[in-house]
Parts: sequence; structure tokens; C-alpha cells
Amino acid sequence: MQLLIKQRVFSWSDTYDIYDEQGNQKYFVKNELISLGHRLHVYDAAHNEIGFIKQKLFCLLPTFEIEWNGQLMGHIEQRFALFRPKYDVDFMGWRAEGDFMGWDYDVYEACSAVVHVHKKILSWGDTYAIEFDDPKHEIPALLLVLAIDAANGSQSNSEMSVLEGLREIEQKEERELAKIWETH
Repeated sequence: MQLLIKQRVFSWSDTYDIYDEQGNQKYFVKNELISLGHRLHVYDAAHNEIGFIKQKLFCLLPTFEIEWNGQLMGHIEQRFALFRPKYDVDFMGWRAEGDFMGWDYDVYEACSAVVHVHKKILSWGDTYAIEFDDPKHEIPALLLVLAIDAANGSQSNSEMSVLEGLREIEQKEERELAKIWETH
């Protein structure tokens, strides 16, 4: 079985449509535009909210809680890693391994892979596939993948903020040096 996540190309916020293998829309995701941290609402095709993913604030690394049908079911927390993000998953007894930034990873239950996630090549906009064998894994897999994507986005945004801050400091120092050279 497979779900396809398609990010809306011309959208101001994280908005996704999720389709089944036949191309029928099954779910959609909307991000709260004005909020502290990420807050993703997941709806079925009948517009019933089935899941909610929210970023916990005041954490050193991105941490997201996952709610399913109104109940807190677990969370993911990014671990400190030098080159690629890694996650501690406290959700369904699962663990996730692979290239999260490249959208090529697996989710394991005990020693068995229950979900495989990969990027679809040659598609309009970003399209990702979630593959699973057991229908009971459909919604939890979707919620976990969306939480990991939100954490990746949070980490990228915080890294960009640091880089922007460093650039501002560097530009300020350059202006001060230019002033010193002008006066001499």
C-alpha cells in the first residue's frame, strides 16, 4: 500500500495533499499560519480532523508531539548529530533510520521494517511516497512522516537564523572597518 504526499507548490504555509495509489485524495494537511512553532492539522477527505502535530516550545532541539483522534500518542525528538538529523521516536514502539533530509528512510517495529519513505522523482512540486503493508499503519505512518518533516524544517530554519546572524555580524564589522579606513 502507498500514500503520496504532495506539497502544494504555491502556498504560503506547509500545506499538503495526500493521495492513495489510485490518485484519490485521502487526507490533507494545514499548518496554522500564525502560531508559535509548527502546528499541523491533519484531516481526512470528509474534513474530519484525524491528527495534530505540534512543536513543543523551549526545547534545545526540535521536538514534536503527535496526537491521533484527539489523544496524545507520542512524540519525536531530534538528537544532536553532526552531519545528518537523527530522531528519538516515542510513537507506536517504532524507530526510524535513514536519510531524513533526503526523504529516504525506514520505520521499524522491533526488527521489521513497517514503513518505507522516499522522494518521488520527476513530479510537479515535492512528492513523497509512504509505503506500508498493513492498513493499520496508514494513519500513524502519515503522522510520523509529517512530524519528521516538520522537525527537519524547524532545524533548517534555526540553522538559517544562525547563518543570517553571522552574516549580519560580518557585515557590521565590514562597515566599521570601512569607516576606519575612510578616516585615515
